Parts: sequence; structure tokens; C-alpha cells
Amino acid sequence: MSEKVLVIGTGCFWCSEAIFKLIKGVNNVVPGYAGGHTENPTYREVCTDKTGHAEVVKVSYDPDIISLEKLLELFMATHDPTSLNKQGNDIGTQYRSIILYNDDAEGKVIKDFLKEHQKNYSKPIVTEVKKLDRFYEAEDYHHNYFANNQSNPYCAMVIKPEVNDFIMKHGNILKLQK
Repeated sequence: MSEKVLVIGTGCFWCSEAIFKLIKGVNNVVPGYAGGHTENPTYREVCTDKTGHAEVVKVSYDPDIISLEKLLELFMATHDPTSLNKQGNDIGTQYRSIILYNDDAEGKVIKDFLKEHQKNYSKPIVTEVKKLDRFYEAEDYHHNYFANNQSNPYCAMVIKPEVNDFIMKHGNILKLQK
């Protein structure tokens, strides 16, 4: 099995993690921080808007099961790529739309994809696209946040409806639930 990695930010990483874990061909999803300048940032530091980092997820996937292009389509479907530094009520540069690529060939595929999909939006796509410098894994309590905190108001009112909507629209690409 070959494995590739895509690092993306669609706003709050709790929601991104919950959604991308459901996708057939995705082997692992790890919340973290990337795209900034501070080494070993903490959640508290990232929330100050001073680290330059975004909340992201590192998606490990099998390209024989799901393509980069399909993951990019799902990336676009799970947030508003035309919203600058804001997704829903989450506001700040840490919530920006971002894709971090591993090499120039992957970067070209991503940039071409976004350029092609601009026609589907009335406003400009503001997704930041840059080479991945370093991914910093988030603190343990952020891992599986939605699964472990179902009664949390943010999970119940924001993440659960997003996950349910994703399941309704993309049921054909989901892993079988146990």
C-alpha cells in the first residue's frame, strides 16, 4: 500500500478531523498547526493570531483508493474557500483556508485545481497554497475531539450538523461504519 499525505485547513481542525476520518481511503487524520513561523506552537499561541499558523489536519491516504483530486473536491465541499480568515463564527488567521503541498508537482495540481474550480464561485477563492515547511501535531486533547466530546456545545451545534450534512451528501465515499 502506498501512502500520501495532504495537509489542509478548513477552519476549526476538530470538524476537519471528524469529517476526513469518515472517507474511504483515508488511513489517518491528525490535527495540528502549519503554515506559520513559530516553532513548536501551542493551541493557546496559535489562537493569538501571532504565530502565523493555521489549524490544519494531516490526512494520510491511499492514492489507489482515493485521489488527490477527490480529496481536494471534498476539501472545497467542507468549508467556504472564499471566506478570508473566517469559517462560520470562527474568526482569525488560524481558521484560514489553506493547502500545504509536499513538492512542486503536487503544488501545480492543487493550483490548477483551484483555478479550474474558481468558475463555481461568485467570489474569489482565497485559499492559501504554499509548500509545507513543517507540521506540528496538536496537543493530545485535540485528537478525536468530536468523538470524545459529543456533549460539548460546539460539537453538538457546529460539528455534528457539518458531519451529518457531509454523510448525507457524500455517503458513497464513506468507510463502512461498525
